[in-house]
Amino acid sequence: MQTLDGQVAIVTGGANGIGFGIAKVLRSEGADVVLADVDAAAAASAAASLPGGDQHALAVTTDVTSRSSVEHMAAEAVSRWGRIDILAANAGVYPAIPLLDVTSDDWDRAMDINARGVLFAIQACLPQMSLRGYGRIVLTSSITGPLVGLPSYGHYGATKAAMLGLMRSAALEVVHDGITVNAVLPGNIRSAGFELQAPEHKVAMLAHIPMGVLGEPEDVGWAVRYLASPEARFVTGQTLIIDGGQVLPE
Repeated sequence: MQTLDGQVAIVTGGANGIGFGIAKVLRSEGADVVLADVDAAAAASAAASLPGGDQHALAVTTDVTSRSSVEHMAAEAVSRWGRIDILAANAGVYPAIPLLDVTSDDWDRAMDINARGVLFAIQACLPQMSLRGYGRIVLTSSITGPLVGLPSYGHYGATKAAMLGLMRSAALEVVHDGITVNAVLPGNIRSAGFELQAPEHKVAMLAHIPMGVLGEPEDVGWAVRYLASPEARFVTGQTLIIDGGQVLPE
């Protein structure tokens, strides 16, 4: 595959977890990367740790629920490198709340970050992509919601399913502008919080994965790298599952 040399990628929620895994892969493949995250200190630390440091990575404090904040994110990328080629809209939250305990505020917060945040990020990056006639937009959805359910994650699953409805219509709107819109659907991926889980919960998580191991953030990153490549020009409005076979058993 072609390298991503000279391309500029924005990763929302890029300071840690899956977002940082995506950022690491895209940077390793040659892209200059904007790590957009609400945690300014973590974003700065993550950017400094990437190959090339500040020369090829930029931390931008970003609240994806704020249109002005997301527009500032896009403007910073253009100010620094003059273009936006790739948007990995990854920022998200996943609080566990039993169905009867979900409040209006809980629902709104999940939707604001996971779904509306994606809309704002796409809207902020599209003008630059359309201007150049090229762009790759990749959303981080989940197997939870679009494909499977999980107790205490109904509000979360709803946001991840909503993202795919947005993705399909968005893909059609920009299909003649050289821009593709796709999504990755991770299963159980190792995160900083995994080691804090009770031993029996860790065992249960692994038991649901036929491969017998958790996915790593970089596994999602490599899927994003493909969908963000020039070679993926004929793929749009589609989803790619990264779950070690988690959704396969009857």
